[in-house]
Amino acid sequence: MIEVKNVTKKYGSFIAVDDISFTIKDGEIVGFLGPNGAGKSTTMNMITGYIEQTEGNIMVDGFDTVKKAKKAKKQIGYMPEGVPLYTDLTVKEFVSYMADLKKVDKKQKKENIQKVLQETGLDTMQNKLIKNLSRGQKQRVSLAGTLVGDPKILILDEPTVGLDPKQITEIRSLIKNLGKKHTVILSSHILSEVSQICDRVIIINKGKIVATDTPENLEKKVADNNIIYVTVEGDENKIETMKDKINGIKSIKLIKAFEDNTKQYEITGEENINLNKEIFSEFAKENITIFEMKKAEATLEDAFMKIIKEGGEK
Repeated sequence: MIEVKNVTKKYGSFIAVDDISFTIKDGEIVGFLGPNGAGKSTTMNMITGYIEQTEGNIMVDGFDTVKKAKKAKKQIGYMPEGVPLYTDLTVKEFVSYMADLKKVDKKQKKENIQKVLQETGLDTMQNKLIKNLSRGQKQRVSLAGTLVGDPKILILDEPTVGLDPKQITEIRSLIKNLGKKHTVILSSHILSEVSQICDRVIIINKGKIVATDTPENLEKKVADNNIIYVTVEGDENKIETMKDKINGIKSIKLIKAFEDNTKQYEITGEENINLNKEIFSEFAKENITIFEMKKAEATLEDAFMKIIKEGGEK
């Protein structure tokens, strides 16, 4: 659906995007991540055809974004950050205006507008002025303008920025549903959002692609090595001796003491060793009661920070 091949973008001597290549398949929801100034927005603008690459090729649904610019752009619906809307128009008037800009066939225009309004949950407020809507409703209007004309590809730049938790949940759900019918590129600073919505993540830093994988796989790659957190009640001295009694334990460290006399410890084991059974068994022998035991888990944010810090995938 989208193929970016050896693409570079230069502004004078400054290289904003440096020889990047990736593909996005039909029907994928892909998160595009990177710190400020990484080249993320530049790359999205090149895909939309808003700016032209210095080197390389970008194909959108088989159309070259430079040689077949109009046909390539026709496949894309772009929702920019900041919800730029004409607030003196009604919801329906704005979506109709966007349909005209996209040259939607007049015979299909009315039906297409109503379909988009229903899809975004705006059909009951289509005659309201945009300036009288909430932030979340305005975000939906912007999305409706993106969807009109039924583009195959949706590029959404920070679609939930500035929304309250309820509105964020609603927009996330809407995007997931859109992913059933469209290919979606989602840019967001909220990494938990990307993890919940996206099938795959592309991370760019200093103009280069430094990682591309599923959120789950990226999390696994940077997960702490075999760390278990246990909350227990018992003799602290006995707990310290567990390192010598259980094979495979590298260290035991007190993390937190609670008011109810329980304590949380961090137990680090050797790689590829399951310590759970032995911890339960040996702690019981020493009359140490385990209230909670859980394995340390990495988040997409952990993966992102580690990959950016190290400069690439490990």
